[in-house]
Amino acid sequence: MKIDEHELLTLVQSLYAYEDIQLIDIPDIDLYMDQVTTFMEKKLSATKRNRKDKILTKTMINNYTKDGILLPPKNKKYSRQHIILLILIYNLKQILSIKDIDILLAPLLKASSETDCDPQLWDKIYLAYLDLKQDDFDLSGDRQGEQLKKIREKTGDFGKLQQDIELLLIVLLLVNQAIVRKRLTEKIIDEYFDL
Repeated sequence: MKIDEHELLTLVQSLYAYEDIQLIDIPDIDLYMDQVTTFMEKKLSATKRNRKDKILTKTMINNYTKDGILLPPKNKKYSRQHIILLILIYNLKQILSIKDIDILLAPLLKASSETDCDPQLWDKIYLAYLDLKQDDFDLSGDRQGEQLKKIREKTGDFGKLQQDIELLLIVLLLVNQAIVRKRLTEKIIDEYFDL
């Protein structure tokens, strides 16, 4: 199957097509665990590869609390801050280990538990993340189109295998980008956070 620039851009856009959970969507009232898992499943289901996959389970939430990457609930209820943290953890765990997430979040979790902490800290972090994510998406579509042009230049003489080779090269480049970004992430954690 041949993929053209428009189809590749459509694939990239489909990854961003799901609507991020906006701050206004996050309830201001505290939720019980079942309500949290239902909320996350409903809002993030478009990010699942397979319909049977779970976004978040009770066991995951309990383990995140035990691992120290999620503050304990108050009276078995989870606040807006908990929901934001769970969304961020969900995204981080796509690439990072729980240990790396712990290292990354520890200074902020400590600061947010202090009495003089800005009560809007996690809202501000989340809003900045959503804004930067949108900027990255805008740049990503352009970059993928440019890479496809270069791939076409290099595969023009492969005859009937050209389409399969183009797809292989697209996947190899995407995997390489993921590897480089993962390694860079790990280097930042290893070098700039207290282990």
